[in-house]
Amino acid sequence: MKKICLSLLLAALLGLAGTAAAQTIRIPKIGGLQLPQPRTSTTKAGSTGSLSQDEAARGLKEALTQGISKGADQASQTDGFYLNRLIRIPFPPDAQRVATTLRSIGLGREVDKFELTLNRGAEDAAKSAKPIFLAAIKSLTFKDVWGILTGEKDAATNYLKRTTTEQLTTAFKPIIQQSLDKVGATRYYAALTTRYNQIPLVRPVQTDLNQYATDKAIDGLFTLIAQEEANIRENPVARTTELLRRVFGRKSS
Repeated sequence: MKKICLSLLLAALLGLAGTAAAQTIRIPKIGGLQLPQPRTSTTKAGSTGSLSQDEAARGLKEALTQGISKGADQASQTDGFYLNRLIRIPFPPDAQRVATTLRSIGLGREVDKFELTLNRGAEDAAKSAKPIFLAAIKSLTFKDVWGILTGEKDAATNYLKRTTTEQLTTAFKPIIQQSLDKVGATRYYAALTTRYNQIPLVRPVQTDLNQYATDKAIDGLFTLIAQEEANIRENPVARTTELLRRVFGRKSS
C-alpha cells in the first residue's frame, strides 16, 4: 500500500484536500476500531466501504445521545443512585465521624435515613442533566469527533467532562438544593450534625452538603455515561442502528 504523507491525510480529514478529492484514502485501524474513511466526491453515497465525515459525526452524536439518555434515565429512577454501588452517595467523608458517633449512640436509623434522602436528591436532580449533555453534543466539531473516535474507550465521556462540568455544576447546585430540601435531606443532616455538635469535646462539623451532593451526583452521571460508551464501542448488540454499526462495527481482526 502506498504511504500517504501525514499532511495529505490531515488535510483530507479536515475536508481541505480539494486536489485529492478523487482519491480513496485508507484509514488505519486504531485501538481496535476501523476508523471511518472520509468519502470523496466521487464515492457513491451508498458505498459500504467508506463513511463520509458527516456520517462519522452523525454516528458519534447518535451514540453519545443514546449513552447519555440511558445513563441519565437510569440515574433519575428511584434507587438509580441509592442501589447502585458504583454511584451511591455515602455520608460525606469529612463528616464520617458524625455517622460513626451517632450510630454508636443508637441513632443508626437516622443516619441511614439521611443517606437515603441524599441519594433521592441526586436522583431527582439527574432529570435536568440530559438537556445540558445534548447541547454539548450538538456543538461537536469534526475535530472533536475524530479525537473521540481515535481516543480511548472513555474519550467521549472525557470530552463531556471537559465541556459540561462547569455548566452542570452551575445548573445542578440550585436543583440539588431544591431536591435535598424536598426529600428532607437538608433537614435530616442539620438535625444529625446539631446532635453531634452538642456532644461534649467533639470537633464541630460544617460540611457544605449542597456542594458535596452536587459533585457526587455529577460524578455518578459520568460513571454511567462511561459505561454506556464502553458498551457501544465493545458490544455489537448495543449498536441499535445501522449507522452505529457502520461507525463502531469495524473491528480489527
